[in-house]
Amino acid sequence: MLPNPHTKLKKRSGFTFVEIMIVVIIIAALSAMVVPRLSGRSERAKENIARADIETNLATALKLYELDNGHFPTTDQGLMALRVQPSSNPEARNWNGPYIEKDPLDPWGNPYVYRSPGKKGPDYDLSSRGKNIDAQDDDITNWN
Repeated sequence: MLPNPHTKLKKRSGFTFVEIMIVVIIIAALSAMVVPRLSGRSERAKENIARADIETNLATALKLYELDNGHFPTTDQGLMALRVQPSSNPEARNWNGPYIEKDPLDPWGNPYVYRSPGKKGPDYDLSSRGKNIDAQDDDITNWN
């Protein structure tokens, strides 16, 4: 029997509710497997960034400052002496900075702790208080 040419065929377009729910369930299952593996990675990455700043980036900038001026910045001058020429004593007569490109903040947005002359090391002490600024168990230092 031939179809009646006067009846209109309905065209199917879009997705059904069941198809959408299956996709949502698959995405949720994949997320449940991936998220636990990634948790804690961002905190570990921040610790590694702080360690690299303390042991390499800021250490190199401080050594360059010392080579140019004959001394490290004082505790009062702080690490900002690496960005802006200090005007307090001792003068940085041969200041050739800026020695760092951004403000000396750790990955948690807190200033690095700097002391010169150092109590733990001969030239300077440099540290980050870590994620929890009140506890010392997560501090990252240049003397351990």
